[in-house]
Amino acid sequence: MVNNSGLTRRTFLGLSAAAVAAPVLAGCGGGGGDAGGSGGGGGGGSTEPQKFWNMPWGSPAFNTLDQKITEAYKPAEGMPPMTYQVIQWANFTQTFASAVASRTNPAVSSGGGTQVFQFEDQGGIAYVDEMYETWKTNGLLDDFLPGLIDTLKVEKGYAAVPYNLDMRIIWVNQTLMQEAGAEVPTDWQSYLDACAALKKNNVYGYGTGAGAGAYTGQHALVCWMINNGGGLFDAEQQPNCVTPENTEAIEFVLEMVSKGYVDPASATYTSDNVESQFKAKKFGMGINGGGLADNVGGAVAKDLVVISPLSSPSGKKGALYFPNNIMIYENNPNKKGTEAFLTYYYQNMAPLWTENTGIGLPPLKSISETPEFRADKNKVKIIEEWQPIAKTWGAPGSEANFLNVTVADATPAMNVFTQSVLGGSTNATDALTKLQEGLKANIKS
Repeated sequence: MVNNSGLTRRTFLGLSAAAVAAPVLAGCGGGGGDAGGSGGGGGGGSTEPQKFWNMPWGSPAFNTLDQKITEAYKPAEGMPPMTYQVIQWANFTQTFASAVASRTNPAVSSGGGTQVFQFEDQGGIAYVDEMYETWKTNGLLDDFLPGLIDTLKVEKGYAAVPYNLDMRIIWVNQTLMQEAGAEVPTDWQSYLDACAALKKNNVYGYGTGAGAGAYTGQHALVCWMINNGGGLFDAEQQPNCVTPENTEAIEFVLEMVSKGYVDPASATYTSDNVESQFKAKKFGMGINGGGLADNVGGAVAKDLVVISPLSSPSGKKGALYFPNNIMIYENNPNKKGTEAFLTYYYQNMAPLWTENTGIGLPPLKSISETPEFRADKNKVKIIEEWQPIAKTWGAPGSEANFLNVTVADATPAMNVFTQSVLGGSTNATDALTKLQEGLKANIKS
């Protein structure tokens, strides 16, 4: 599977609250506009072509094939056809915010992983509950992987449809492990033991980075928290970082830093630097995305394997993942027409994965069960062992994401937190306290 690192870094970023301010979205209600204004409850809506905006989720082959699938849609009589447009990751937050404000938004789109919660909060999103009722009868709803549907449930309904998954899992270089006589870890202590063995061969056991664009470094720290039963938010959807579970997790990472299991330059490493270190055989293990082996490439790619989830000191298993999604916009002249297209799209999108276009992991069980998908043992292990235990940014208080999670992913507070931990310039309590203060300062009151 091709999965360019540049795309990976941008694919699953949350849309920060500052990026799409409330005044920009104030005009999301009914009326005119290129997408067509309000209404669209049942049949009889506009039959003018609708717009589907999708992101470059993989290699160039992804959008080429995705456009073919979209344009092959043959709507029923009285329903609109669909056009296709690629929206680049550069300045994508401004692109969507401007489109919604000027009422030139598409009927349906993907976008940043938490983008939908920002638009939903401003009344710009059409809930998909009614569409899900039809999907119960045609079998589509039962085809989603465990827990995915509920990750997008908000107070008023289901805000979007799960699309492609970005997982954070543990990779090891099996050749470097064998050379070091290191056992594949099954819990935190055996992870430390493997790090110690690798260090004797001048290999770092916790390969990570927190430099510009290296968001997997901060994701990895949250993974350790979730693995131990912790996370960033409580049941009231407020930041709650200074907990025993989180403190133990960050102390664990700081122990790896102090023992030399973490590259001293990690706090400045970009994602490209991290992948280069894996390729140079300087990193023997690490938490990263599902496309790490493909991004590293070359002879090392075949040595990189996904291991099973670790048991934490609390006896729990868990990790962070990003259920990216497709959303329908409220400013839409024919919502039923958009729903009809999405039904077709989900019934016909399997080639995006089976033809290895570089998109993330599939949301549907039927796609994960195809021979083409199962030919990649790493992807199979991620779907079978990691996805069922993975949690969203909302952990531990919620299985679902929500508006406040937009203050976490790829924000200055998380960047400072990650760099201080990987630099070993803090203790767990201080780091988590500053993180909590930073997140709370950006919560919308």
